Amino acid sequence: MKITDAFLGEHGVFYAQFSHLEEVLPFSEAVEEVHAQAALLTAALATHARLEEDVLFTSLDPHLGPMGPLAVMRAEHNEIEGTLARIPEVKDLVEARGLLLHALQVARQHFAKEEQVLFPMANQILGEETLTRLGTQWAERRSVSVS
Repeated sequence: MKITDAFLGEHGVFYAQFSHLEEVLPFSEAVEEVHAQAALLTAALATHARLEEDVLFTSLDPHLGPMGPLAVMRAEHNEIEGTLARIPEVKDLVEARGLLLHALQVARQHFAKEEQVLFPMANQILGEETLTRLGTQWAERRSVSVS
């Protein structure tokens, strides 16, 4: 499996989680509920972002250089992570909700850029064989059997 396909699959799971959070957040009555939801999302997104950066981005770095699309992707990872990291410190329910919704919005936009720009670029630059090898690395790091 190509690594871009693996990440697209992960995006699909995240989209479902984002939609669920957007539905339930307005009804959260305690800031601790928002903290708990943010903690789950933080854990999941952190491993996803690390895999993207460690496996896909590092393979694209020699071709795209330090600026350009990879710099934007990394900056967005930092923005999402930074926003989520602030939530546990927030005691105000409305502010915590707002931060979590902001993180979801940035993540959705980030995923769209990856799907519409970065992944097609990776397909062209790296090719099927390399993307499949990187997909195997993704599976090993995720401890998934790929046949």
